[in-house]
Amino acid sequence: MISAFFIFNQKGEVLISRLYRTDFKRSIADVFRIQVVSNSDVRSPIITLGSTSFFHVRVANLYVVCVTKMNVNAALVFEYCYKFIAIAKSYFGKVDEESIKNNFVLVYELIDAEIIDFGFPQNCEIDTLKTYITTESIMSSASVAEQSSKITLQATGATSWRRGDVKYKKNEAFVDVVETINLNMSAKGTVLRADVDGHIQMRAYLSGTPECKFGLNDKLVIDKSEHGIANAVELDDCRFHQCVRLHDFDATRTISFVPPDGEFELMRYRSTSNVNLPLKVIPIVTEIGTTRISYTVTVKTTFNSKLSATNVVVRIPTPLNTTTVDSQVGTGKAKYVPAENVVVWKIARIQGGQECTFNATADLASTTTRQVWARPPIDVDFQVLMFTASGLVVRFLKVFEKSGYNSIKWVRYLTKASGSYQIRVSARHRFLLFVTSFARSLCFVVTDRFSF
Repeated sequence: MISAFFIFNQKGEVLISRLYRTDFKRSIADVFRIQVVSNSDVRSPIITLGSTSFFHVRVANLYVVCVTKMNVNAALVFEYCYKFIAIAKSYFGKVDEESIKNNFVLVYELIDAEIIDFGFPQNCEIDTLKTYITTESIMSSASVAEQSSKITLQATGATSWRRGDVKYKKNEAFVDVVETINLNMSAKGTVLRADVDGHIQMRAYLSGTPECKFGLNDKLVIDKSEHGIANAVELDDCRFHQCVRLHDFDATRTISFVPPDGEFELMRYRSTSNVNLPLKVIPIVTEIGTTRISYTVTVKTTFNSKLSATNVVVRIPTPLNTTTVDSQVGTGKAKYVPAENVVVWKIARIQGGQECTFNATADLASTTTRQVWARPPIDVDFQVLMFTASGLVVRFLKVFEKSGYNSIKWVRYLTKASGSYQIRVSARHRFLLFVTSFARSLCFVVTDRFSF
């Protein structure tokens, strides 16, 4: 699977190196340093040179690199890289060059036959690893023996992701349905692309080994052959945490699982059908001659009046030769940012069913050559609580535990956009209309003169 594992700093120096197979020498690190670290044109996370493939992930100022000569599953290799980063963060917080150097021995202990053995990923569960790889002081022999028995049960049992002796005074479960909406809309208002990347994040502070049942919409369609059902929530693909019993979900669309202790991602999904757009942006851009542009941008909310969009940021592009921008807004604040060639319009909160309007006039510098304005799209960032663009709803969350304690459940929805909600702009030309009307009037004058 994975023949070698390296961690480089931004200078190309090797901080961590581990060879799992004999088909590579340590000099292979020089190839990555020359071909990737020293080459600023490389943007792909996978580089193949001959029969050797380099998979790398950037985190802070480091490169986490896996090297192989086999035809491996690329998704699995990247999953291992991100798992290693998550494990490192759980042990020593921030993953950077200083923390790697300070925890040199710990990192080698992790990658030497604990999370990967002979190139094959093994146990990457953080809770399990922390039971027998610890940075704390040496424990007594009695404590070590007791802890060893717990390790064996957890690592080899049916629920390796959870210990059975977890206790809380207050049993609570928090569910966050977080969706990121991606939109590309034409200047005429036609939706060119609209999809949702969502995940269900859960924090379980429950005693014992509880059995949880999680129910979603009654009309939930995942099979492509069933698409087209009215008022149904259609998901293109789903990915679950290993604790989920998949056969129960296939049969009843109910997610049954024994949750890990603490925070974890229960489910990740994607939807491209029946996407509800929370904000509608209507731009009107008029080019007045060659030295001025007027803007009228209207933002409308399409959700319930009881909800609100917060942290709304609208980035309106301006030409490169813009000198000043005079803007007027009824809600929020607008500021011209010359370094980015945009006007940033910030609105703290918009209630559902409301609309806000932005008016501005941009003055352009006169140039000897006519510069073509590319008209970049308008970007909108926002957050809407208790709203899902896909329509996904949690119907119920039940917790069963043999002691029969009562638990408190909390559910929150969040839809957000950050640089992925774009509306294209088309400009009207008032100067050209003036020239055309002037030419027509001139033709009428000439015609009248000859007829006389």
